[in-house]
Amino acid sequence: MHAIKDSVHDYIEVSGVVADLLDTAAMQRLRHIKQLSTVRLVYPSANHTRFEHSLGVYHLARRACRHLDVDGGRAEAVQAAAVLHDVGHGPYGHQTEGIIERRLGRHHDEVHELLAGSELADVLESHGLSTTVVADLIDGQGELGQLVSGELDVDRMDYLVRDAHHSGVPYGTIDQARLLRSLTFIDGDLALAEGNLATAESMLVARALMNATVYRHHVPRIAGEMLESACERLLDGTGLDAERFARMTDDELVAALRDHEPTAEAAARLAERDLYKRAVWAELDDVPDRIVDSSHEDERETERAIAEAAGVPERAVLVDVPGRPAMPESSTRVVVNGEVRRLQDASPLVQGLQAANTVQWRLGVYTPEEYVEPVRDAALEALDLPASGTRPSGDREAFV
Repeated sequence: MHAIKDSVHDYIEVSGVVADLLDTAAMQRLRHIKQLSTVRLVYPSANHTRFEHSLGVYHLARRACRHLDVDGGRAEAVQAAAVLHDVGHGPYGHQTEGIIERRLGRHHDEVHELLAGSELADVLESHGLSTTVVADLIDGQGELGQLVSGELDVDRMDYLVRDAHHSGVPYGTIDQARLLRSLTFIDGDLALAEGNLATAESMLVARALMNATVYRHHVPRIAGEMLESACERLLDGTGLDAERFARMTDDELVAALRDHEPTAEAAARLAERDLYKRAVWAELDDVPDRIVDSSHEDERETERAIAEAAGVPERAVLVDVPGRPAMPESSTRVVVNGEVRRLQDASPLVQGLQAANTVQWRLGVYTPEEYVEPVRDAALEALDLPASGTRPSGDREAFV
């Protein structure tokens, strides 16, 4: 056994199957994928990687297994799944997830095909572990899969604290030790034991504050849309295979974008933080349902229509419609007065956070600064939006 120094958990002990998995090419690749991708354009110190996050998730999974008396091969499988849980991510993580799902028909948690016949499978099998069982756990299947991917998973427990630490914001602090000690299985469902309503609430408060200040900040959203649009042009305009694209690192993707003439400008803008501006920034109540529920293809068609009406190049308009407001953690099970309840039913605070999540929702239309006014006018008509309440403020700030 040897120990790895971590910025969040201090020393993390690794041995056995996890130590061998860390030495594979697939895991080492995660050293070259930033955990928060474009967020570092706002928070300069948010340069941590999915490799260190994966180590943290393994560390918490190991502690959870001990608390829940999960041992032997079952514990090894959970810990292997924990360290491998992000191995399916593409370059820039969640920023390219939609492209990979559309092109390859799989989510980053669906790693059965990725593991099958790979170096990772060889390592797992050499330790007597089933590749299928580990892939199922990564996908959140079964009782123990909830530890890796679920409302109370160790993934969430690590990234909230890690992202807050590296971003330098004080909002992601949660009591990891209390959460882990409170975990219990009730009728096959992972829950928090009696007396931990406030513990569960604190996790949702942390997530809500991180959403508002870090994850959904408008600058990473703009950069993410620029990156996604450029990646689609790269895949459509070159012989780059979607499977190869999904296995790239951040730097490999940027290099490919720079080398392809139609995407070179976007790559330069991202590298130099010369980003598009917000022409429209609209609240949920002002956006028609048909727009809120539009598909990816609908959004691209709307971009073309806005660009044509505004008299600007097609690639100069980006429409960003988030999914409907959701807070999956609100369905966390917690024991209250001897009864298992959903957190959203037991906590008025959580109900307030759900309302705040809806209020914070924004539709964005982005374009280069010189096109803001004509694009805004065209977008208001195309999206059937009111002129009032859709103009952003404070768009020129350097960081926040």
